[in-house]
Amino acid sequence: MKHNVGNVDKIIRWIIGIVIAGLGIYYKSWWGLLAIVPITTALLSFCPLYFPLGLSTSKKR
Repeated sequence: MKHNVGNVDKIIRWIIGIVIAGLGIYYKSWWGLLAIVPITTALLSFCPLYFPLGLSTSKKR
């Protein structure tokens, strides 16, 4: 699996994931489980949506 998520993108995904999870807890809603998506993509440094579109925010090595 090739990394296609850069550092700034990871930080943004972490923030979005934490906000979604926090709102899910605050409103006691299962929608907070959607936080799994941005947090997982930040942890793996891979976005499945970027792959077919040929996008990458990571630096070339």
